[in-house]
Amino acid sequence: MRSFVTRIVAMAGALLLGSSAAWALAPSVQVMPGANKPLDVFQQDDAACRQYADGQAGPDESGSTVAGSAIVGTLLGAGLGAAFGGGRGAAIGAGAGAVAGTGYGANAAAQQQYTQQQRYDNAYVQCMYSKGNQVPGAAGGSAPPPPGSQPPPPGSQPPPGTEGPPPGTPAPPSQ
Repeated sequence: MRSFVTRIVAMAGALLLGSSAAWALAPSVQVMPGANKPLDVFQQDDAACRQYADGQAGPDESGSTVAGSAIVGTLLGAGLGAAFGGGRGAAIGAGAGAVAGTGYGANAAAQQQYTQQQRYDNAYVQCMYSKGNQVPGAAGGSAPPPPGSQPPPPGSQPPPGTEGPPPGTPAPPSQ
């Protein structure tokens, strides 16, 4: 029985150590240099904006979420196991609680990391755009007409139903 408890405690410890791995933030969006911007200037912008975004994203607390959930799960599992099955039940409950708590904590940590990555990307894109670089979704003007389209000939009539003000617009006062 003692070797079983030792294995459970070792597994819980390994799960806790694995859960505290650092999450490295980096841009997950592609940014291109602005028109006529030299590469070395773009790289300086990139470095400055990464540093800015890192400060805006906030601290990574996902590892503590996993560890805290695993500890709570282990304690609850051991308590329930002891209440229902004595000493062996406590060991089984502790093992099951550690696994369940770690699983719950890993899910919560993934949510935190996703939110933190979004904050990082938003700050990075805003910074790079403010420095004149091309970022996804930023319009550089109106879109060109579709291929093969021709402008209307001079003096042509608009399509039926498009003349005059939109429906429900009051008529202009007569003079």
